[in-house]
Amino acid sequence: MDTRYPQGGGLTAERQQFREELRLEAAERFARGEASSVTAKDLRVSVRSVQRWRRMWDGGGPRALRSQGPASLPRLSPRQFAQLEAELAKGPTAHGWEDQRWTLSRVKTVIGRRFHPTYTIQGVRKLLVRNGWSRQVSARRAMERDDEAVAGWVKEVWPCAEGSRRSGAWLVFEDEAGFSMTPPHAKTWSQRGRTPVVRVRGRSRRRVSIAALTCCKPGHRSRLIYRPRRDNLNIHKAAGLREFAASRDWLTIYYLPPYAPDLNPVEGIWSLLRRGWLSNVTFHTPEHLVRRTRRGLRHIQYRSQLMDGCLAETGLTIRPA
Repeated sequence: MDTRYPQGGGLTAERQQFREELRLEAAERFARGEASSVTAKDLRVSVRSVQRWRRMWDGGGPRALRSQGPASLPRLSPRQFAQLEAELAKGPTAHGWEDQRWTLSRVKTVIGRRFHPTYTIQGVRKLLVRNGWSRQVSARRAMERDDEAVAGWVKEVWPCAEGSRRSGAWLVFEDEAGFSMTPPHAKTWSQRGRTPVVRVRGRSRRRVSIAALTCCKPGHRSRLIYRPRRDNLNIHKAAGLREFAASRDWLTIYYLPPYAPDLNPVEGIWSLLRRGWLSNVTFHTPEHLVRRTRRGLRHIQYRSQLMDGCLAETGLTIRPA
């Protein structure tokens, strides 16, 4: 398959050279009288491209098929774009905007303030796409989070916990979550101009709490253990849990840093549950919510690759013993 514009912003220098070599090879085939369909098949390009190259070759020979270079030089050099990325990394609030959204018009303003060239909105879009940027949905992160403490935990605490694999121990992650009778939204197909509607109970705030454990050990299938409860759960640092751990020398507890759910693979389990089995469901009773929740967790329980994916998403690695 021939990829003309790999990032939507024109050909790179390497791709320009590659395409030029293809055209020159096609010119040799034209001189031998080879059919366009055969040339296209051998060079793995479209017949239309070969026909266009043949017309150029007929008018100017092989010289007409050589690359003419970029249509125009970029207004920002690679060094200047690196400086622009450093400015954008500071966030919109550092440049005077109240919210934290980077829009094309705002990026255009930053370019004008910092480098003074004139860019159109579409020019800014092509500039960003050409350099590997895309429009994405932001991830939420707590303001109270201490990124240095999180990095320190990964560097110092995680190797101690992960090192327990030498004694044949399982690594277990625990978390609790609450699910209400109001389901999370998910995209669905509908006729254009008609917004689909999901009927839910507007007055019901009843919820189900679930405690779940993901168990990981190299060479073994990952396991999921869960228990739904009809009341609130908060056992992370309960006195009973501390007493239980103190009386078991085979159990060691490491607490994750505060406001760092991205380090807990159980958070990925909740995400799978909400985006799959609980989305857009009209729950009639709390029992219906419990049954649906159990069904989704049971599906995940029998598919260890889903749990492995949740662990991989955290960036924490478990090395074989």
